[in-house]
This record gives sequence, structure tokens and C-alpha cells, in this order.
Amino acid sequence: MSDRPAITLTVNGKDCTVAVDGAETLLETLRDRLSLTGAKRGCNQGVCGACTVMIDGRPMRSCLSLTANCTGSDIVTVEGIAPNGSLGRMQAALEETGAVQCGFCTSGMIVTAEALLRDNPHPSAADVQAGLSGNLCRCSGYRMIVEAVLLAAAGGGESA
Repeated sequence: MSDRPAITLTVNGKDCTVAVDGAETLLETLRDRLSLTGAKRGCNQGVCGACTVMIDGRPMRSCLSLTANCTGSDIVTVEGIAPNGSLGRMQAALEETGAVQCGFCTSGMIVTAEALLRDNPHPSAADVQAGLSGNLCRCSGYRMIVEAVLLAAAGGGESA
């Protein structure tokens, strides 16, 4: 029997009950307990954005969010953006523009871009740059990532 309290989270539309330590981060819970490995452990300090997930509709760093504080929250990971194995608009646009290189930052970029497009369906390039400024990509110059977000905003990048 565990000394850890059990809490219930809603992750990608499903209720999940997990026993967690008080200091366990949402990133640890998602990856280690729920096998949702889309959010990546990059800097583990909230700087790089690789671990970004939606918490109650807002992009948040899961490495800085305590799981215990997420009780009752609606959490969406990159796996929940385009369910049923299909590509979402951002995933398809990233593929179409060739914006993915190593892919480590991609899940955080997708989650952040989806929030940006929800709040600003017709962003300018400057809006996209500002919206993605908290997500680091060590492989690209960001040009193709910005192009992918603009393509998704214009209705391109739709999955088949």
C-alpha cells in the first residue's frame, strides 16, 4: 500500500487516478505513470518549452506544475491534440513545410501554437514569433516553424 495520496486528473478527456508524491511534477506523472511521452524533459526548469501541455486551456510548463495542484484540471497533451492517430492541423503544417528537424521541441511547439491559433486565428508573423518565444528549438532558425503556424492559420496543413 502506498503512502502517496491518490488524485484524479482529466488527461486528454479521460479521468486518470494516480498516487503521487507531493513534489511530483505533472511531467513526471504524464511520462512515468501515464506513459504519455509527448511532453519532453528538456531543461527541467521551465525555460525551453519542450514539456508544454495545456492546463485548463492555457499552455503551461509541466516540469514546473505539481501534479497535486492539477486535481480537477483539464490537461491536454500533444497526444490529445489529434486523437485517433490522425495528424492535427499543426502537425500536418509542420510536416508540409519541413519545419521538423530533430523533433525534440515539436510537441511543445504544437501545443503552444494550437493555443495561439485558438486565441488569435489569423496571426501575423510577428504574432507567431511572440507567441512561440517561450519555446526553444536548437536545430532551426524558426522560419519554417513560423511558416507552418501561418499555414495552419490559413487553413493549410489539414490532415487527410
